[in-house]
Amino acid sequence: MSHLENLNSVRDLDEALNESKERSILLFKHSLTCPISARAFSELQSHLERADSRVSYKLITVQSARAISDEAASRLGVTHQSPQAILVRDGRPVWNASHSEITVSALDGAIRNLA
Repeated sequence: MSHLENLNSVRDLDEALNESKERSILLFKHSLTCPISARAFSELQSHLERADSRVSYKLITVQSARAISDEAASRLGVTHQSPQAILVRDGRPVWNASHSEITVSALDGAIRNLA
């Protein structure tokens, strides 16, 4: 199972976006109080059980890291949603999904298409 790393500062976001120049990263924005986000997070966890090890997985918990979530939206040019999955390569978003669009098969397909 791949590791899901929490982003807790803008510096963490900077490092993640720099990392995307070497390997793809998947940013997952999660709300602790939203049942739709809980379902999407469950889909992500299922995906992580067999995730591609060439991808790095990052978690932004909106309640505790709203500034980071907003900064990611601004830098990537992707309107904020929660839940939201954003696949980033070379500092640019190459795929994103939100709410019920976040499924194991959507995550698997987006990452497979990147390879």
